[in-house]
Amino acid sequence: VPLLRPETDVFFVVKAFAAGVILATGFIHILPDAFDKLTSSCLPDSPWQDFPFAGFGAMVAAIATLVVDTLATGYFNRMHYKQQAGARAAGAVSDEAKPPLPPQDAEAQRHDDHVHVHTHASHGHSHGAAVLAASRDASEQLIRYRVLELGIVVHSVIIGISLGASESPSTIRPLVAALSFHQFFEGMGLGGCIVQAKFKLRSIVTMVLSFSLTTPVGILIGIGISSVYNENSPKALIVEGVLNSVAAGILVYMALVDLLAEDFMNPKVQGKAKLQLAINVSLLLGAGLMSLLAKWA
Repeated sequence: VPLLRPETDVFFVVKAFAAGVILATGFIHILPDAFDKLTSSCLPDSPWQDFPFAGFGAMVAAIATLVVDTLATGYFNRMHYKQQAGARAAGAVSDEAKPPLPPQDAEAQRHDDHVHVHTHASHGHSHGAAVLAASRDASEQLIRYRVLELGIVVHSVIIGISLGASESPSTIRPLVAALSFHQFFEGMGLGGCIVQAKFKLRSIVTMVLSFSLTTPVGILIGIGISSVYNENSPKALIVEGVLNSVAAGILVYMALVDLLAEDFMNPKVQGKAKLQLAINVSLLLGAGLMSLLAKWA
């Protein structure tokens, strides 16, 4: 769809909405669940009531995501500079390897070079740098959005297990409706990231299938263990609480740093007051709608 290509204003607006959804998912849906699980009265007072493990888990997950993000960016930057240096060295060697010209030809060649060499050299250098930069950016985006999908997938599996293990129809019906909107909005967020990253077809298919199948798989697991699953058992509370806190930390970091900060500071956005207003409204709308869903799911 031409209107939704990454360079268009509409795409920035849609992505801001999706980032708001992901941010609200972390703060409103997942992190409170983690606090509920890890401070449950079913857990022993020591150490679970003595320390905010949910907040600590989210903080550690956010820091770990930052470490992965910065290390990956540094690695690809170093590779980019090495490739640039190698390309320049190869160009210098190829120039030195050319056979010498006769005096009259050499004089003519010098005049031609004086006129054209800077243009051709600059063009070749800028073209090579652009290709290498694009390759580096694509690799960075791949890692970032894989981490984002990890946070969403962990949350989706937990949701599926909880839904599959539910036995009351009065609980299941509204939960299914709310979760449908929940997954739809999260899918929008992930889809926008996939489009912007320009992944290869295999990566796109893998990420889409991973997102699409995790909740149904979680539901099947929940149905399978419903007869023995006790959501109030200490082991279940600890596992769900820790996983939720980790997922919350990942999603909050990705939403604020890799989605919102990157787009809101984009020169194209900074140069258009109307676009700035539109993406701020879109962000609030996405976060608000996702927060509203917390009443039912």
